Amino acid sequence: MLGKWFRLHFVENPGMAWGWEFGGGIGKIILTLFRMLAVVLGTFYLRNIIHKKYHKGFIICAALIYVGALGNLIDSMFYGLIFNESEAYTNTAARLFPAGGGYAPFLHGKVVDMFYFPIIQTHYPSWFPITSWRGQDFEFFSPVFNLADASISVGVILLLVWQKKFFPRKLIVPVPNTDTNAIINDGTSASAVQQ
Repeated sequence: MLGKWFRLHFVENPGMAWGWEFGGGIGKIILTLFRMLAVVLGTFYLRNIIHKKYHKGFIICAALIYVGALGNLIDSMFYGLIFNESEAYTNTAARLFPAGGGYAPFLHGKVVDMFYFPIIQTHYPSWFPITSWRGQDFEFFSPVFNLADASISVGVILLLVWQKKFFPRKLIVPVPNTDTNAIINDGTSASAVQQ
């Protein structure tokens, strides 16, 4: 424990965000294949936006999302092959390259989460409008996450905050026809007219 507001935990997440799972073993394969498809398509997309010289900030955001997806994909592909399974609620963490092999086949590994930020730990007050929550524990921020999750989140948040800078709207300037003085909107942007 590094303090009351930041702790390091070792959590093996079998599914998606907040440990959500679906479909057992088949669902795990589908999730891993989806991550794999996202990384493959992300590779081509990232290459394309770099080649087309998109705004550097947008490229950085896309790269953060991409490397986060890649990190979680690597965990779910290989972690089960090279580690034994940890024992929940004990101090026994997974061992690298155990004698009997890993705990899961290819594409069935868990994603390791480790960062925990319980910034606010309190209780819902007795006057809280939702009666079933009154007096219950409240914690912000309760999810345990990893560096890949943080990379994806930061990329998405920065993309939302700076989207107007990354994708500025082009100002359409009407150009008068010199013969009839009629306004013709030919789609010429203000920057093209100024040059």
